[in-house]
Amino acid sequence: MTHFLKSYTVLFSAGESSGDQHAANMFLELKQRCPALRGIGMGGSKMRQAGIDVRYDSAGIGVIGLVEILKHYGEIRRALNLLKQIIVDEKPDLLVCVDYKEFNLKLARFAKSQGVKVLFYVSPQVWAWRPGRVVTYGKAIDMMAVIFPFETQYYEAENVPVRYVGHPSVDKVHPQRSRAEDFELFALDPNRPVVGLLPGSRGNEIKRILPVMLAAAAKLAAQRPELQFVLPQADSISDAVLVEHLANIAVAIHIVKQQPYDAIQCCDAVMTTSGTASLEIALLGVPMVIVYRLAAFSYWLGKRLVKIPFIGLPNIIAGKAIVKELIQEQLTAENLAVEILQLLGDGDYRQRCLSELQAVKHQLGDGGGSKNMAELALEMLNGQIADQDR
Repeated sequence: MTHFLKSYTVLFSAGESSGDQHAANMFLELKQRCPALRGIGMGGSKMRQAGIDVRYDSAGIGVIGLVEILKHYGEIRRALNLLKQIIVDEKPDLLVCVDYKEFNLKLARFAKSQGVKVLFYVSPQVWAWRPGRVVTYGKAIDMMAVIFPFETQYYEAENVPVRYVGHPSVDKVHPQRSRAEDFELFALDPNRPVVGLLPGSRGNEIKRILPVMLAAAAKLAAQRPELQFVLPQADSISDAVLVEHLANIAVAIHIVKQQPYDAIQCCDAVMTTSGTASLEIALLGVPMVIVYRLAAFSYWLGKRLVKIPFIGLPNIIAGKAIVKELIQEQLTAENLAVEILQLLGDGDYRQRCLSELQAVKHQLGDGGGSKNMAELALEMLNGQIADQDR
């Protein structure tokens, strides 16, 4: 491992829970290689715990969908203006934009205009919609770091500097304890099946999806009284929000904080929102059903823009429907309960799902994403990007 004594300032911009974790992991790797390096920016609790000076907490702006973004436009604008001012006042050596595509594209353009190098981490889904964005992003960045191996071809075709760094989830999705230890810690009965509820990490997701999941849990408990239910609580979701939804629910839900992978490994089946969570569940080898619901107009618009048939990452990576997706009007308590019961009770169906999830895990390789990102960032800071990346 190469070590650098020079002091650098890196500005991180992460607008969502998963980006907060990715940035934190990358920063910790950077500090090992360059102890004098300073991290500042926008993010959440994970970045703060890693030692980054978080100037703007992104918990309130982690929304998706046109309607949701419009509702939070003022706050999003304030965050963008603050980060722009930091660029002007503190002149960071590198801007690392982590996901949060449209916001970070605007920030990247501004940074570029101020002579700040830009590393974009987690590509926009150009393979799903608006492939022309490859050129747009290419003009605003110095390097695109992609997390799926098939993404590099889109940037190489337009001569945009790109590096495949591996998916960060491969490294971080590991339970802290054995399954038996977790059953004891979470007060779960190892002789009874466990169903997981992952309603998302954004407030609007909780509002639209958690009530349906809880209604499905009630239906499942009525048909299979022996079932147990766990809900890994995202760091970005407050206790008060969960208490409000759980107040009138007769079914016992075990809430697990800050230990999502230990909670998931206890599950025999999981109902989850789409996004990074679905990929993490796949890496843990747990059968699942993927759900999502947007505001009606956001969904209508998305249907006309997105060019791929799936929204769940396991299905996208596999190139076929290996996991059931219940989207928009298909997301009902009845449909959710039916799918969970099939995953629990149909042996052949369950085994096919498990085999396909294992194949997805194999495609993602051995990991090293955060280390690769740290090395790439230091190459950029030291002007050492290889010729093939230019």
